[in-house]
Amino acid sequence: MTSPQTIADFTVKLPGGKDLSLADKTGKVLLVVNTASKCGFTPQYDGLEALWKKYGDRGFEVLAFPCNQFGGQEPGTADEIESFCKVNFGVSFPLMAKIEVNGDGADPLYQWLKAQAPGVLGTKAVKWNFTKFLIGRDGKVVRRYAPTDKPEKLAADIEALL
Repeated sequence: MTSPQTIADFTVKLPGGKDLSLADKTGKVLLVVNTASKCGFTPQYDGLEALWKKYGDRGFEVLAFPCNQFGGQEPGTADEIESFCKVNFGVSFPLMAKIEVNGDGADPLYQWLKAQAPGVLGTKAVKWNFTKFLIGRDGKVVRRYAPTDKPEKLAADIEALL
């Protein structure tokens, strides 16, 4: 098997267990984020939703991947997570199935993302919830953002890709 070249080479799971081929997202600008409902950064859902609403009709999507690897801050089921996000933050962008982003059980997509855009000092591990990866229309990683980078700070980079 050849090494993945773009995000289109991956299939991820939706909360109900169905597969979603990311080849279906070809030609879109994507922001891939590992999320958690009980984190100090959880209010970033508001900013992510604002980006989704502002740029969604121009070919931009947010793909949120709930993850419980950081302080057990995403303990809920898929239904609980989705309900929390909708009720508390009005989230309407796609939430994927819960995954792991680090370690032996890391989802293949995240293994690839981390290799394509290492963190500070070349570290590959995702440091915490709400690490963000911006993907261009060509399916390649453009940039990695730290959990402390608020979604609204990404607007200029997103606009440049649209």
